[in-house]
Amino acid sequence: MRRRTPTTSLALALVATLTTAGLAGAASAAAPAPAPAAVALAAPDVSLANVQAHLTQLGTIASNNGGNRRAGSAGYAASVSYVKGKLQAAGYTVTEQTCTTCTYPGSNLIAEWPQGPTDQVVMFGAHLDGVAAGPGINDNGSGSASLLENALVLAAQRPTMTKRVRFAWWNGEEQGLQGSKYYVNQLSSTQRGYIKGYYNFDMVGSLNGGYFINRITSATAAPLKAYWDSFGIAPEENTEGQGRSDDYSFANAGIQTSGYAAGASYTKTSAQASKWGGTAGAAYDPCYHRSCDNTSNINTTVLNRSADGIAYAIWQLAVGGGTPSNDFSVAVSPTSGSVARGGSTTATVSTATTAGSAQTVALSASGAPSGVSVSFSPSSVTSGSSATMTVTASSTATTGTFTLTVTGTGSATRTASYTVTVTGGSGSCTGGQLIGNSSFESGTSPWTASSGVITNSSSQAARTGSYKAWMNGYGSTRTETLSQSVTLPAGCTSYTLSFWLHIDTAETTTSVAYDKLTVQVGSTTLASYSNLNKATGYTQRTFNLAGYAGQTVTLKWTGVEDSSLQTSFVVDDVTLQVG
Repeated sequence: MRRRTPTTSLALALVATLTTAGLAGAASAAAPAPAPAAVALAAPDVSLANVQAHLTQLGTIASNNGGNRRAGSAGYAASVSYVKGKLQAAGYTVTEQTCTTCTYPGSNLIAEWPQGPTDQVVMFGAHLDGVAAGPGINDNGSGSASLLENALVLAAQRPTMTKRVRFAWWNGEEQGLQGSKYYVNQLSSTQRGYIKGYYNFDMVGSLNGGYFINRITSATAAPLKAYWDSFGIAPEENTEGQGRSDDYSFANAGIQTSGYAAGASYTKTSAQASKWGGTAGAAYDPCYHRSCDNTSNINTTVLNRSADGIAYAIWQLAVGGGTPSNDFSVAVSPTSGSVARGGSTTATVSTATTAGSAQTVALSASGAPSGVSVSFSPSSVTSGSSATMTVTASSTATTGTFTLTVTGTGSATRTASYTVTVTGGSGSCTGGQLIGNSSFESGTSPWTASSGVITNSSSQAARTGSYKAWMNGYGSTRTETLSQSVTLPAGCTSYTLSFWLHIDTAETTTSVAYDKLTVQVGSTTLASYSNLNKATGYTQRTFNLAGYAGQTVTLKWTGVEDSSLQTSFVVDDVTLQVG
């Protein structure tokens, strides 16, 4: 959850207005909440141990990346990768949406279960980023992990769907709900109309927590409240969180919202302690936005009831009365590869039985360009078994990057994606050094850079010559960029990006990445550096860009500095050598 901002009064007014309306098609906001026993197909019990395992993984990610998972950090990127991998393996349609307007540009992760009507969407979201001060396990690993395990349970159960379920993990919540706002702003009015309710889960395991529901009297909140009411715990309105989390972005767009919360920095009252337990006069989360927000900062009872309440809401809102007797999943590993004209490459197609009994699954592929063929050995498997996929390119195959759809056909049809890059054969490579004005000595062209970034200032020495690209170093909040677009020829055997980087800083911490430089090719992050990587002199950094052969891409460096203590990111002698 982000800190309170001056927009709260607007949020209060908006939420007060929205509580008079329910989900599209609901008779009234005052409609009686359904009792837990009334669900058409009993909601599953979500494993608390599995949710805790996700929290442990997020804690490890933070520990391995400067102690935090702040938006724009290596810890955040690793968190996205962890969640994305789990979802893709489970069969979700997963999209990384780059929030280009975020303070720290990075990915919103959107996962949609590919069943149910596409114009009837129920959406469940949590912010995946934390603050720089700590690992962010309750805020908001708790919401992120609860959603992830619910998504995996839905995929494993594969029930009949009456609505489409979409999950989201947001970037930039702590900087002002930036990721969710960006997502909503990219939707057309028709797409917004498809979303029949958005449910937000921000801090759902607070150590001294309570039981709070956003817009508790609305029809949207009814399934969430019904589940908690079944325990006799008397949940309350989430007044602390109004306007402070990602449901606000959806409410501003006229989409009905609700969600669970367990409380942040507000103090628990005596009355709340009497009915919920815990310590009166103490904060709901004693480690809110602090380094102690680790896996010990969790109330497992509250977390378990939150995770199970999410499952109950999913089943109430989107699940029908039956489940397929037999079902399976399909996955490809690795998910991408490269093949030269006249050559071939292989990948493993794995299947798994996800419901009922094992069955025969026939394998096929579509989307291959002219001159490329795909075969499987064997061509059909029993679910639970694997096959080898061979992608072969003829001497005249169309070059470029293409997405193959690998399809398994049995009692149902399941798919997975594989990205193949076709390069030219021997002798077709047009090699050389591709970066223009690589040492910045010839002015700014063909670079695109923030004002003053390309400079011959004597305050920072160039590695060679007089000019270099100097990002940040102001000791105040600032974002600066440097970029150049290049076309990588097909058919070469090596594609090596190299640049020299010098980092100096006034930061004294040895654990917190306050200032950061992100290196990207297109929308993909190659590397992240911070004040923790400070060093005397220049260090050479190299990357293999063979996966982008035959494409025109933009190489971009983005330096982000916080409000105090300067960090300078100085880049010189950039080359992209192919041959």
